[in-house]
Amino acid sequence: MKDLRNANAIVTGGSRGIGAHIARALASSGVNVAVAARSARQLEAVRAELASLGVKAVGIRADVTVAADRQGLVDHAAAELGPIDILVNNAAAELFSRYTDLDSTQIEAIVDLNLTAPLLLIQAILPGMLDRGTGHIVNLSSASGTVATPFNAVYSATKFALVGATHSLRAEHFGSPVGFSVVCPGFVRRDGMYARYETQGLRRPPLLVGTTTPQRVASAVLKAIREDRAELIVNSQPVRPAAVLQAAAPQVLPRLLRQIGLTSMVARAAEMRRTGAWSDQALSGISSARSAERSAPLAGSFGAVSDTWSSIRGQRACAAHLPSPRLPRHRSGSSASIGETGQRRQA
Repeated sequence: MKDLRNANAIVTGGSRGIGAHIARALASSGVNVAVAARSARQLEAVRAELASLGVKAVGIRADVTVAADRQGLVDHAAAELGPIDILVNNAAAELFSRYTDLDSTQIEAIVDLNLTAPLLLIQAILPGMLDRGTGHIVNLSSASGTVATPFNAVYSATKFALVGATHSLRAEHFGSPVGFSVVCPGFVRRDGMYARYETQGLRRPPLLVGTTTPQRVASAVLKAIREDRAELIVNSQPVRPAAVLQAAAPQVLPRLLRQIGLTSMVARAAEMRRTGAWSDQALSGISSARSAERSAPLAGSFGAVSDTWSSIRGQRACAAHLPSPRLPRHRSGSSASIGETGQRRQA
C-alpha cells in the first residue's frame, strides 16, 4: 500500500505509548484512524489530536481480550470510517519477573492480550481485506521475539509467536494483495512499557544492547505498510547476529547475555516488581474478570467496558535502594569468545 491517503486503520493500544505515536504517524500520512484502548480520557485526547491533522478519527473504548469488545471495535470502526484497510496490533503487556513468581492468572492474561487477541482480530478483519483485494496487517512484536530475554519468559513466548504467525500468514497469502508485517522494537525509551520502568529508576540497557524511540518504531510501521516488508527490527544496535547465535549455538547465548550485563539489568527489573517498587496493576483483577468474560458491549465511541486492566502507575520508589538481585550460577565449561554483537529487547 504505497499511497495511504484516505485508508482506514485500527490501532490497538492507541491511547498512549507506542500506539499513540503510530496513530499520529498514520494520521500525518492521511490515514483515517480508529484508536482502541481501555482509557476513555486518554483516548479522547489522542482522538482530538488526530482529528486536528485533517483526518477522520474515532476513539473506541475496548478491551481486546473480550470477544464482545473485539467485535464491537471492528463494527464501530467500520461504521465510522468505512472498510478497514490497515490493522496495527499494538496492545500488549510486559511483566519482568522470575517465572516461579508468576501465577497462572498473570500468565493467561499476558497470553490473552499479547497473542490471542491479535490473532482473533486478524481473523475478524482479514476476510474483508481479501474480498476487497487490499489491506495490510502489522503485528508489533519485540526484540524479545527474536532473542529470548531472561526474566521475561511469557512476554518473549508471545512475541516469538507473533513473529511466527506473521510469517506463516505471509507465506499462506503469498501473491495476495493483502500484506503482513511484523515490527520488532528494542527497549523503547521516552514512552511505552520500558520507559515506565526507567522512570522508577531502572538503569539504561548496556551499550551493546541498545535502545530505540517511539518515533522510530512508528516510522518502521509506515515503512512496513508502504514497502510490504516482512520483518523490521528497530534498534540502535544490530540484533540479528544475536538471533543467529541463538539458532546456531543456543548454549552460548545465556553466557553472552550475562557478560554484557543484560541479565543483571532485567533481574533488577524483576526485583523492582517483586518488592513493590514497580506496580503491576495492569494485571490486577484479571481472574474475576476472565471468569465473567469481562464483556460489557461497546456503546458508542466510549462505551461501557470494564476497566479490569487498570492503567499502570508505578510507585515512586527508588530502585537504587533495592538489593542487588542474585543470579543463579552457570555451569562451568569452556568459555566461548564472542565478537562484537548487538542484541536487545522489547517493545
